[in-house]
Amino acid sequence: MEITERPEPPTGLARFLFRLPLHLYRWRLGGLLGWRLLLLNHVGRVSGARRQVVLEVVERAPDGSYAVCSGFGPRADWYRNVIAHPRATIQVGARSMAVTAQPLSADEGAELMARYATRHPRAAEQLAGFTGFKVDGSPEDYRAMGRELPFVRLVPRH
Repeated sequence: MEITERPEPPTGLARFLFRLPLHLYRWRLGGLLGWRLLLLNHVGRVSGARRQVVLEVVERAPDGSYAVCSGFGPRADWYRNVIAHPRATIQVGARSMAVTAQPLSADEGAELMARYATRHPRAAEQLAGFTGFKVDGSPEDYRAMGRELPFVRLVPRH
């Protein structure tokens, strides 16, 4: 695995396009996105204002928790927000639930990324290129990539 150039979070038109799925959730059409994307409702770490972002689900665990990854690294606003304020809500399809965000270790991220690449090889390859990593497609390369990215588990609160 090689780190080519880590991208900055999108701005302008790219940011608008990235946020299009958010509008589907706001129009109550999140079910069209299936279970591969979720809407994360969280609190801004500085402003305390309500924030929303749509993220790709890396893995859904048998306990009902969801693992997500910050492709833009630890400086992504949503990631810094849930680290500061771990209580959040998510919506997956038409289902909503209260969750607690738990940061995962680099080794846990490595295993999540390797499993994701096995299940979704084309998406993993595109994700690698988009986030500034050059991988050879091997599980070891995806593990190395997973060690470089911050992962969060969103655990249901009962």
